[in-house]
Order: sequence, then C-alpha cells, then structure tokens
Amino acid sequence: MRAFVFPGQGAQTIGMGQDLAASYPAAKAVFEEVDDALGQDLSGLIWNGSIETLTLTANAQPALMATSLAALRAMEMEGLALETASFVAGHSLGEYSALAAAGAMTIADTARLLRIRGTAMQEAVPVGIGAMAAILGLDFAAVIAVAEAAAQGEVCQAANDNDPGQVVVSGHKAAVERALDLAKDAGAKRAVLLPVSAPFHCALMQPAAERMAQALAEVEISKPSLPVVANVRASAFSDSELIRSLLVEQVTGAVRWRESVSYLAAEGVTEIWEVGAGKALSGMIRRIDRAIACQAISSPEDIAKLQGAAGA
Repeated sequence: MRAFVFPGQGAQTIGMGQDLAASYPAAKAVFEEVDDALGQDLSGLIWNGSIETLTLTANAQPALMATSLAALRAMEMEGLALETASFVAGHSLGEYSALAAAGAMTIADTARLLRIRGTAMQEAVPVGIGAMAAILGLDFAAVIAVAEAAAQGEVCQAANDNDPGQVVVSGHKAAVERALDLAKDAGAKRAVLLPVSAPFHCALMQPAAERMAQALAEVEISKPSLPVVANVRASAFSDSELIRSLLVEQVTGAVRWRESVSYLAAEGVTEIWEVGAGKALSGMIRRIDRAIACQAISSPEDIAKLQGAAGA
C-alpha cells in the first residue's frame, strides 16, 4: 500500500521544477495556471529569482505547491498516477498540495489560498516578537513539558512533531529562548533558534486563522478522491465539509507529522512517495519507521528511476 506526501516550507530552492516544466507540458501548465491565478510571474521567481525573495512566506507557499503538483502531473504522464496511492498527506502547507492533488480544490484556488495564508501568517505577529526553535533529542511529550514551563504567561507551544528526535517549538521570542535553556537542561542534544520570519503553528497565529476562515469560506471544496491525513488529527478523512475547519485549525495547531506517518503504517502503508521539492520528509519518515520504503520525486530523472522500480 502506498501514500503520496507533499513537502512544506523550507524545501524551496531556486530552479525547482524547471526541468519538469521543460520536459512535461502538463507540468509546465501547472506553473502557468499558478502564475495566472496570482497575477504574478511566480515561475520566473522560482527559476531565476533570489532565494531571499522566494523564501518570503507569501511566495514560498504557492511556489512549493506548484512544484509538487507539477511533479505529480509529470508522474501522471508516465503512468504513475495518484490512483496508485491509498492516502495523501502533506506537511503544513503540503496539506494544501495534498488536497489539490486529490481534487478537493483547484490548483488556482489553492495558489490563491496559499498566497493569503502566507501573507496572513507573516502579518499576524510583528517581526521580532515571535520565534521558533528546533529541539533535537527529546520526544514530543518532553518538549510539551518544556514549552509549558517556558511560557510563564506568554505563548510557547510544541508546534511541529516531526520525528522521534525532532520537535519544533513556537511562540513569543523570550519564551522560546527560555525553552532552549530548559530543553538543554532536560537532556536535548541540540536546541537552536530557526531562521523563520514568524512563529507558525501556535496561538499567536490566531489572526491568520481568522483570515483563512474567511478565505476558505469563499472557495468551492469537493470530496477528495482518496483519504487525506490531516496534520492536526494525524488520521485520515474524506469529508469535504471537514476540510475548511481542519485547515483553519492547522494555522494555530501542531503539525503531528510523526503520528501521521505512524498512522499510515498502522493502516498498512509500506511505501511513501514524496512528491515535490527536496527530501526532508523522506528523512523524517525513515527516522519514524524504517520499514517504510521512501522515494523522493522532484525531477525527470527521479520519475525515470521510479518507473524502473515500479515496473511501469
């Protein structure tokens, strides 16, 4: 049994997806559709711009979705369709890619939603007020305890449960800095601030959640073609009515990636294809469950290898 998963912010690189667009008309059409939806030459930025501009949240989110869907369309042209999977999932913004892949939302609507999401998340907290930090070597329960102790009346939450040894905390900068010291005292191998522009996936993002509730209310959402594993539930759903509420909840809620992968394994998934930029999710998945075979697909060469492995 197979699942397709889609990466989140941090995977962006200049040039991502360009070889797919050059090799596959269907992949190129995805980038053109996103450009048209946003009224911006986003593909030009992705392929020839500066990494600093691409990394801006409002650009990175639709850019990563476009790259994932372009890779998926290229795979489909080679007979490696989404129908070969039993589940889809995505890390944070990757959940939007998963929903678009499963036909719950159009690519154009997804691009516009991610532009709004990125802008709203950036504007929710003034620069310098919030922070995020990665804590390595402590499990999720231990980091929750660290975050609660560090809060001291401010916001400090375990925001990303990525794998058994990597949890990210998010909140007020002073509280997050206190969490670094407490985590080291608790035995963390490493605890470092992350170079991010806002404290994602914590209560400080409530203004962004409210903005997304408004934006999602205006978009037509269909039943996904196969079950989608929700970040905030770490379990699958296929009810179109749930999509809006889960995506709003996701803005302030933790990304339960470790539990999501464990859920897929418990459901019988033995193979996961990471579709889009980078290989970060594949690394996390291997640390969560080494029995799951992983393939990262971001180029025509990756698709050719996949064809050989799949006997396509």
